[in-house]
Amino acid sequence: MDWGTDLWDQYETIEKHTQWGLDQVEKYVKFVKERTEIEQSYAKQLRSLTKKYIPKRGNKEEQECRFSHYQSFQDILTEMNDYAGQREVIAENMMLNICVEVTKYLQEIKQERKTYLAEGRKAQQILESSYKQLDSSKKRFEREWREAEKASQYAEKTDQDINATKADVERAKTLAHARLHVAEECKNDYAAQLQKYNREQNQFYFSDMPQIFNKLQEMDERRIRKLAEGYNTFAETEKRVMPIIGKCLDGIAKAAASTNERNDSLTLIEMHKSGFERPGDLEFEDYSQGINRASSDSSLGTPKCPHDRPMSRNRNKLWPFTKKSKLPPPPLTPFSNPPAPSPANGPPSPKFSRDPLSYCLNEINKTVKPRISSFRSLKRTPTITEDFAHLPPEQRRKKLQQKIDELNKELQKEVDQSEALSKMKDVYEKNPQMGDPSSLAPQIAQTAHNMDRLRGELQKYGSWLAEAGGSSEGTRYSVTFNNNNGSHEKYSPDGAHSDGSNPDQTSQAVYAEFDDDFDDEDPVPPIGKCTALYSFAGSSEGTISMTDGEIFSVVEEDKGDGWTRVRRANGDEGYIPTSYVKITLHRK
Repeated sequence: MDWGTDLWDQYETIEKHTQWGLDQVEKYVKFVKERTEIEQSYAKQLRSLTKKYIPKRGNKEEQECRFSHYQSFQDILTEMNDYAGQREVIAENMMLNICVEVTKYLQEIKQERKTYLAEGRKAQQILESSYKQLDSSKKRFEREWREAEKASQYAEKTDQDINATKADVERAKTLAHARLHVAEECKNDYAAQLQKYNREQNQFYFSDMPQIFNKLQEMDERRIRKLAEGYNTFAETEKRVMPIIGKCLDGIAKAAASTNERNDSLTLIEMHKSGFERPGDLEFEDYSQGINRASSDSSLGTPKCPHDRPMSRNRNKLWPFTKKSKLPPPPLTPFSNPPAPSPANGPPSPKFSRDPLSYCLNEINKTVKPRISSFRSLKRTPTITEDFAHLPPEQRRKKLQQKIDELNKELQKEVDQSEALSKMKDVYEKNPQMGDPSSLAPQIAQTAHNMDRLRGELQKYGSWLAEAGGSSEGTRYSVTFNNNNGSHEKYSPDGAHSDGSNPDQTSQAVYAEFDDDFDDEDPVPPIGKCTALYSFAGSSEGTISMTDGEIFSVVEEDKGDGWTRVRRANGDEGYIPTSYVKITLHRK
């Protein structure tokens, strides 16, 4: 069954149906475009969200990164950024593989449909023209045949008329014969036009239009097949990135599993442990003794307890959790009654509105500062000193040890530079054409000055660390370098040096070619391995291609832009998408 056979008389129906099919293709393309816009907007919002919560780099971030739950959150932000990238990939692939391709095909099929309909209209016009010619010949034959009949009747009537002359009869017969001849010609022409029209009509309904309808049917079926492929591409586009999206979600789950509440608690202790000793018990202060003293020996307003003030200061340091001190109540004053006669055992005591002990305590509060200061007063920023004395003992030891480690690294760099300069000077002395040895004197002197300065700094910080109660092992260091004479020297923290050999005996100098002494720097050591999960073309500048299962050495981690720098075994380096590989970093 086909359109040409079963729908031979449904030209308008076929025309409307094919147009409706094209409209469906356009509708689907519009739907996919709106879907890509949603994906792009979603990806953009996800990137903005992750960027909003990624902290700015600073000292505070370095401290917070030590907590597992904070680092897990940063990993989740990174995974969400990769997730957003995959949504962008979905949008891009849908736009290229569906919208662009289907739109291009739609234009082609529109032109094809237009051609087929034009052929159908042309065939129909030819058939209509042939029918008009047939109708014209038929009407002419009808008209001439009637004229011939009239002429024949007139000739018979004239022949029977007794008044008509012979010439009139002959003339009437000649006219009738001529009309009959013309009618016969019109009859033959009508018969020929009829045969021609029947032949063309048969060609139109049994050959031309069925072929056109079948072509339209085949075109419409191809259109449906192409639309079905677009439907399948819609699903496959997202299926292809689902494994990567799944890995992003697995990364989020892994980040959640990597949190360790116990380690975070220990990290907080390690970061903020002060090292102070806990405060001891307070001594009892017996203020009641001041009441029985003579006025010449003591005063209610100025107690003579020598340990009052120092204890107040110590309490401020040892107890930092008090609330803000309240203002003391106004002191109680004695009544203004006239004094009574002095008793025999001493001067009279004043009369109080309350008991004498309360009055004594109030008088002490007038002259003595509150013993427990507010928490806010303890939060004043102390003056930062070079020896970190403003820090608690434990934090001070950590800072001093960190500073000593930094100075050791700087000293080692200066030692390496001194050795390089010594080798260069030896090469210049053996090969003067390569350079002037005296030109290196300023650099050698500057390096020696830097090493002396760093050794002094190390000695200073080492003494502070020992004072803070730190381990002396952290301050021990020994750096060895070649001096300008080629001998090896070892330096210790006190600034003295011990020779590993006789100072008068020069060690054997190692000479090599000039190019060997100044070779290019070694390549950056790898920090891990990665295995390709998917293939990557690597057509952009700076990227390298990879195949599924290929193994690389990781040279540089992802900086948040979705790319990781890797190196092949043959030394080729470049960037690859982070989400396309499984990375395993070396443990530090």
